[in-house]
Amino acid sequence: MSSPATKGRCARALRRATLTGLVVPVTLLAQAKPRERDLGLPIGGTPGTLDAITDVKGVEVGHTTLITGSGKLVVGKGPVRTGVTVVHPRGKDNHDPVFASWFTLNGNGEMTGTTWLQEGGYLEGPIGITNTHSVGVVRDAILQWQVGKPGMQPWGLPMVAETYDGGLNDINGFHVKPEHAIAALDGARGGVVPAEGAVGGGTGMVCEGFKGGIGTASRVLPAAQGGYTVGVLVQCNFGSMRDMRVAGVPVGAELGDLAACFAGEAPANSLRRKCGAPPAGGETQETEQGSIIVIVATDAPMMPHQLKRIATRVALGVGRTGGTGGNGSGDIFVAFSTGNAGAAAPRDTARVTMVSNEAISPLFAATIQATEEAILNAMLAAETMTGANNLRVNALPATRVVEILRKYGRLK
Repeated sequence: MSSPATKGRCARALRRATLTGLVVPVTLLAQAKPRERDLGLPIGGTPGTLDAITDVKGVEVGHTTLITGSGKLVVGKGPVRTGVTVVHPRGKDNHDPVFASWFTLNGNGEMTGTTWLQEGGYLEGPIGITNTHSVGVVRDAILQWQVGKPGMQPWGLPMVAETYDGGLNDINGFHVKPEHAIAALDGARGGVVPAEGAVGGGTGMVCEGFKGGIGTASRVLPAAQGGYTVGVLVQCNFGSMRDMRVAGVPVGAELGDLAACFAGEAPANSLRRKCGAPPAGGETQETEQGSIIVIVATDAPMMPHQLKRIATRVALGVGRTGGTGGNGSGDIFVAFSTGNAGAAAPRDTARVTMVSNEAISPLFAATIQATEEAILNAMLAAETMTGANNLRVNALPATRVVEILRKYGRLK
């Protein structure tokens, strides 16, 4: 747990960064709020040193966070609550492709570049995540960045995914610009816990009724199982409060008083109340909607067909938190391996290695555990946010989560 002074410095740094659309200083934000492992929640598995996707050597993460304005929505002006997140599989200075694959649990969403990924088996650049209406500009910005880099091919089919932030953000104002994506690409860092919560592409996202966004976690296998690392990064914007689970406990159902509300007059026919008014009976019964994007990285040497199996297991981690892959949800996952460096080099044949199928099950379990924790870390890190039309989405309170798990006998 950080001191009040540290929390104050982190909050001030976040305000300065977000108001100008700069890359958030991840080293300041990492300790601002408790993460899952600080609370000792019974998710399972052994986290890596950072408990983040950057535990996989070479992986770098960058964010650009855009927060401006308040009050009534004026399309084109704001309020703005959005951004861009970027993951470089081998770092921004290493352009060696990685073996990869993808999977969709429910396809009401977008992830560009998947056709060639499935056909060729390689991920040939960074992955971007943003809001639904900014996929095109981020995709084009990645191309602009890529063609100017020595050693990178002068064409590409970038992978960019999205979730919808139109509740808190002026999504039709198209506030994400090419320079924001390029700032995230250039500002990406490894070796630290990436900023979590309302940052980057996750700035305006709502997860299982609470403020969501970006979250990350990792798991390390014992030496007897290869000692491999699995890292996960999520942009979570899915689910309903009534279905939310933590370590199997129906935490969301216990926190109905924290349902989203309007810090002003509630629109006609809205299930959401005015903030401060008694909770309305239908608030926690809303249909699951939204989306979740999950990126899985591992240093285990794996072929694309095996990484497809890893990406598929992400759905089990989402389900453990209460996600059901509802009709309105875009649940799209990608998994890559940093093993087999140089396998994509131009030549007639390439010698590669792969984990035996007999040894792959522990990697499945690690993926499920890290996904569950990353989703929870996104909500634990996020602060309460008020956005467009004074919609207020509350943060998940760590102390109450602990109390509820104790009530159900899941924590001593």
